[in-house]
Amino acid sequence: MNKGAWTKEEDQRLIDYIRNHGEGSWRSLPKSAGLLRCGKSCRLRWINYLRPDLKRGNFTDGEEQIIVKLHSLFGNK
Repeated sequence: MNKGAWTKEEDQRLIDYIRNHGEGSWRSLPKSAGLLRCGKSCRLRWINYLRPDLKRGNFTDGEEQIIVKLHSLFGNK
């Protein structure tokens, strides 16, 4: 079982496997994809870093305006 930083090769294996087979059983995915990681590690890597629909970067002006407006309505709850 690998621990620590993911390599580019591991990332690519995970991406390729999910593209071909979809998100299914995270428990069995590492073995099927040829990864020496646990299912939880694969799931977290996919959800937090590798998903194609994951948005990165700063808020847009519109998003920032919404945040300020909602904060003025609801405050720090």
